[in-house]
Amino acid sequence: MAFIMFVLFLLASASLAKAQETRSNITLSSSLSPTSNSSSWLSPSGLYAFGFYPQGQGYAVGIFLAGIPPRTVIWTANRDNPPVSAGATVLFTKDGRLILRSSQGEETSISSAAGSAYSASMLDSGNFVLYDPNGSVLWESFDYPTDTLLPTQRLLAGQQIISSISATNHSTGLFRLKMQHDGNLVQYPVNTPDTAPYAYYATSAGGLGDNVSLNFDVDGHLFLLNSTRYVITHITSGRFPTNSVNYIFRIDSDGLMRLYSYDLNQKGNWSGLCGLNSFCVENNQQANCLCLPGFDFVELGNSAAGCERNSTVETCKTGDASASYMIEAVDNTQWEDDSYSVVSSTDKDGCKQACSEDCNCEAALYNGGICRKQRLPLRYGRILTTDPTSTLIKVSIAKPINTNQNKEEVTRMDILLLSLSLLAFGLVMMAISIVIICKNNMWTYQRICNKIEVSLAKDQAPRLFTYAALELVTDSFKEQIGRGSFGTVYKGVIGEKMVAVKRLDKLLAEGEREFRTEVEVISRTHHRNLVRLLGYCMEGTNRLLVYEYMSNGSLASVLFRSPESRPFWAERMEIARDIARGPQNILMDENRAKISDFGLAKLLNADQTRTFTGIRGTRGYVAPEWHRNQPVTVKADVYSFGIMLLEIICCRRNMELDFPEREAILEEWVCKCFWNGEIGKLTGDEKVDEDELKAAIKVALWCILDDLTLRPTMKRVLLMMEGSAEILMPPIPSSSICTD
Repeated sequence: MAFIMFVLFLLASASLAKAQETRSNITLSSSLSPTSNSSSWLSPSGLYAFGFYPQGQGYAVGIFLAGIPPRTVIWTANRDNPPVSAGATVLFTKDGRLILRSSQGEETSISSAAGSAYSASMLDSGNFVLYDPNGSVLWESFDYPTDTLLPTQRLLAGQQIISSISATNHSTGLFRLKMQHDGNLVQYPVNTPDTAPYAYYATSAGGLGDNVSLNFDVDGHLFLLNSTRYVITHITSGRFPTNSVNYIFRIDSDGLMRLYSYDLNQKGNWSGLCGLNSFCVENNQQANCLCLPGFDFVELGNSAAGCERNSTVETCKTGDASASYMIEAVDNTQWEDDSYSVVSSTDKDGCKQACSEDCNCEAALYNGGICRKQRLPLRYGRILTTDPTSTLIKVSIAKPINTNQNKEEVTRMDILLLSLSLLAFGLVMMAISIVIICKNNMWTYQRICNKIEVSLAKDQAPRLFTYAALELVTDSFKEQIGRGSFGTVYKGVIGEKMVAVKRLDKLLAEGEREFRTEVEVISRTHHRNLVRLLGYCMEGTNRLLVYEYMSNGSLASVLFRSPESRPFWAERMEIARDIARGPQNILMDENRAKISDFGLAKLLNADQTRTFTGIRGTRGYVAPEWHRNQPVTVKADVYSFGIMLLEIICCRRNMELDFPEREAILEEWVCKCFWNGEIGKLTGDEKVDEDELKAAIKVALWCILDDLTLRPTMKRVLLMMEGSAEILMPPIPSSSICTD
């Protein structure tokens, strides 16, 4: 048995020697910088890289898997030093030193080589090596592991690996695994003595030989070997040796030892390579990203930015909405399954029909009679010929324009001359009529405006306008300033007072009798967080409302300005508290949040809340129960408020396709930062009250819980926002999006 293990060890050593024979040659005076094309040195196969990688608000230097997405860090130089800025440089100096030079000119050694190096290599084994002029090894990263071991790497007696703080912070963590001189492999908490009371894992292999080491074979076999080449303990059994699988062994941030494997033949899962709504296609060992039908790249030349629709699919606006789109199929595709509804026992046509009839269905994944409805964005897509899944995607089509293709040609000169004469006469008469009408309308407009202005100056019930009067006030509804919850908003002027005129969509027939009473009640409701209703029109089928004009427009126009002009942190928190007092239809007046359309929702047709519903129907703000055919309660508004609170905190939209993939969806990004203790990333360099920031994030995370029974009421939310109620730690979501 010992002889067999000795042979295996020699084979592993031969494998290492072969890897070292094929090496990249890094010469003296070479350098790396984090933001240039030369940010890392690759191994010959491109599987491993030595160089800069993002960490925190800057960059760290280390070794990582470059050929298998997502980036997996193997080793970090000076792991407890703070991240460096984009102006830092790694230098392999003329005198053979490997150093990190900060943007301020401070130098830190990366290697502890005893002499001057002549060349360096990033090997396909994952080992970074410095050589002397004779080709002998001066220094290698395998001798100084951090939290990870690679195949052919050994953990010698007295050495240890220490966990990282988190998956994104590779500083020294809380747990260590040590190969002791007594032959035991033992796991301890950091900063504890090497004694039994502190150990929580041990191999119990002491006294079976000297110079025991932990060895890692290329087949994933982990074992303890003594100085006589006798295998003391098998930690993992390993598999049949193959070049198609790569392994790493790590002590993770939670203190657990894990052995990971990657299938190199599948080139990884490509997650993170192609952006949202795009999928990866492999051609001649090269990966290309393609957009779904009906989508274009957000940024040409940058496939990681993902794709977005090149037109709008209006799926819920009319009963015959299916005429405005078709469903195209992309076969043999694989995506992350984030379905909100599953239809079983159906065929592909049935799946298409089910998605067509569902206003929330943007795409569906069909496989073996199972139809999984999806919302956008779709993630981690790739073509896999062995996967029978078909992606069914809604694609806009242009509606046909009815034209008369059979016009008769008129060639007779007398008819042409007669037509031209009639046209000229008509134009002259039209011009005269326009002049007369304009003069008459100007007088009428001045008379109406003077009368209206006097009426608006009084604090009384809203004035009843005629449709013609509002048409004049808005200059024939010329300037559209918004699309509100229940209709279109236009800018108007009455005397010297600016007003906002909202033209409502169709009302329920039984709501006609209530309309006048409802608006009169609303107009007498005075509150600093309600937009004042000045008047209305109910003439024929026309229903219009006249509001005071909000000088700052919508909340979005205030939040998503340039950093120099957006509200300060204290102002944003005051806005959030205002919104908590009434979270829908938010306008801004000198940084005071005000609510419009108060009390009008019950007068609308049922299908209108599915077309343009402001916050309640805006994609990204909608509570999960809307998509699950569950009863919708007041807790749906709590969810919407939570999403909006995150936007106020971060001054960005809920979905940003041009952001890095892990930051594209705001609630996922905030969740990751909160549970990883990195909330400073959310506000960047802005000066904020850290306690208030943490409290606001906790309130938001409570509001956006999937389980509506766990969400607080809006009254409770307001008390927490005002500091009158304790804010408990929100529960950790069951999904992994917050801990990736």
